[in-house]
Amino acid sequence: MVHARHGGAILRATRGVRRTRWGGDEDRSPFWEDAPMTDLPDVSGLTIGILGGTGDQGKGLARRFALAGQRVVIGSRAADRAQEAADELGHGVRGADNAACATESDIVIVAVPWGGHQATLESLKAELAGKVVVDCVNPLGFDKQGAYALPVEEGSAAQQAAAILTESKVVAAFHHVSAVLLLDPEVAEIDLDVLVLGEDRTATDTVQALAERIPGVRGIFGGRLRNAHQVEAFTANLISINRRYKAHAGIRLTDV
Repeated sequence: MVHARHGGAILRATRGVRRTRWGGDEDRSPFWEDAPMTDLPDVSGLTIGILGGTGDQGKGLARRFALAGQRVVIGSRAADRAQEAADELGHGVRGADNAACATESDIVIVAVPWGGHQATLESLKAELAGKVVVDCVNPLGFDKQGAYALPVEEGSAAQQAAAILTESKVVAAFHHVSAVLLLDPEVAEIDLDVLVLGEDRTATDTVQALAERIPGVRGIFGGRLRNAHQVEAFTANLISINRRYKAHAGIRLTDV
């Protein structure tokens, strides 16, 4: 996972926040992203589950959502390990095994290592049916030259998730959020736009609203899942930026 620079960004916003939600019937127009924009939904009452919540990225997201008042459940293959991570975070975060986490949550964020991505989702297909599943996994490799994007047969991690979870609404988001900043108690706000991609308007609206529960963050619609590859792959560029400039680089979009 990668980092989002606090107090600075790659692309600086030049206008105020414009919330995005699309009206109309998705089935009537293949270009539903061009439909009128309205306010995002209220997600404050939803329970957020995080698969892979014992890693730094998962714990960081859990911490920020819990601070925002969300009910949060951390998932792990071992319930005791998940509860240990939850106790470390506090703020009402609970731990459970992955199956219980998926079952008890309204929205489930997938933050597992790429090597365990496919197997984890295949094992939880029934528990995740009917839910919004947010995939933030970046398929990356590392060698002496640094980070690079790995090929994925389905096109991207998010598309792999969608191919497995055929009864879930898969959304790609939170790829470029810094675990370091998420976990830092001295950082009150994170200066970042979160790109949100998916096929279902209600699901992408929900995830955009969830992103904006983190102070300083905006959720920005970034296209359909077929565009998730370049979002995941861009993480490798951000890692290179972070190393060169000793920063926690992230993205801000102009004119939105």
